[in-house]
Amino acid sequence: MLQKVLNRIGQYPIWSAIIILVLAIVLYKVLTPTPREYEYISETVSRGDVLRKVSASGKIRALNTIKVGAEVSGQITKVYVDFNSPVTAGQVLAEIDPTRVRAQVERSEAQVALTQANLQQSAANVARATSELEIQQRDFGRQKALADRGFVSKAGLDIAQSKLNSARNALQVAQAQSQSGNAQIRQGVAELASAKLELSRTVIVAPASGVIINKLVEPGTTVAASFQTPNLFEIASDTTKMQVEASVDEADIGQIREAQDVTFTVDSHPDTIFKAKVRQVRQAPVETQNVVSYLVIIDVDNLDGKLLPGMTANVEIITGAKTNVLRVPTNALRFRPRPEDREKEPKDKDKGKEKTPAVPDKKDDPSPVLYIAATDAYKPTKKRVKTGLEGDEYTEILDGIKSGDKVLVRAKSLKPKLTPDADADSDDAAAS
Repeated sequence: MLQKVLNRIGQYPIWSAIIILVLAIVLYKVLTPTPREYEYISETVSRGDVLRKVSASGKIRALNTIKVGAEVSGQITKVYVDFNSPVTAGQVLAEIDPTRVRAQVERSEAQVALTQANLQQSAANVARATSELEIQQRDFGRQKALADRGFVSKAGLDIAQSKLNSARNALQVAQAQSQSGNAQIRQGVAELASAKLELSRTVIVAPASGVIINKLVEPGTTVAASFQTPNLFEIASDTTKMQVEASVDEADIGQIREAQDVTFTVDSHPDTIFKAKVRQVRQAPVETQNVVSYLVIIDVDNLDGKLLPGMTANVEIITGAKTNVLRVPTNALRFRPRPEDREKEPKDKDKGKEKTPAVPDKKDDPSPVLYIAATDAYKPTKKRVKTGLEGDEYTEILDGIKSGDKVLVRAKSLKPKLTPDADADSDDAAAS
């Protein structure tokens, strides 16, 4: 048989060579595996820290900001401070033109002096009316005694009685005028005190020591305090201690507690991580475009003066922490290889059919799944694990794998980039 084949080859050498070449190519294609267009990226299981964080943003404020206003209307004549000026309690900051208020003080003083003069005249009237009443009382007594003895007629006694009554009425009028004068004196003194108080308010002083962080007036500015107090200055009483007012979404606010550690950055110092503590979780909701959030107050030291009021802080509140624990990247728990690379599920005994590979349903099996890199890079081993604290970057593993194992975290495409900006990495190997 072999001899016949060799004879045929000898008779048709060209066709024989072509047939042998085709067979070799087919055999090569069959025996050589098709190259993959992707590969799996893995990371080694190790021990380290696991942090669970809540991200938020907020504004930096001075711990105690005092707004200094004007209680009288008028034109600002002098301003003694500027932005960033340090001030002490009682220091003069500005002055308002006192002409109108001083004229009111002088008018009140004149009114008090006039009222005092009127009161003195009323006192003299009371003394005169008292003296006249005493005279009429004595005269009436004499007339009555004479009338009893028959020396004075009834008409004469009536005249004496009338004069006595008139004297009494005159005394009551004088006493009423004196009381009115006393009341006017008190009213005038009160008005004078009010006018002097208004005059003192034309000098704007610092209510506490601190730093001027905002100045809203210049000499020549007219302020009107008719309906509300206009703000002239803002004083930060202590810039070495600041606070961050962070807005936390309602979905995360349940994790926030007082005294939790906080880290944050500001755009002006992107390489500096500031540390702080949660001081208060305010229960008043803030609703913006149907999104509910809550204000979290965070205390931070500012001894170096890097933080300025009004800066935007990118906040991370640490709501859970574990140190030196077995951990894996959190995205490894969500990653799934391509369906053809997964281990086949056991056949269903009832139906005799192979179950369709799928992402484990937490309702059916709550155990998280990891895929461990095996000898064959495209045949990873499926492992069910028990997890602990879950953070944004890493998740604690309590049982199921050991340190040194390699877990799959994502898939990387091996296709050539179509454009320089195209991303060669993709997670399209995850099951849908």
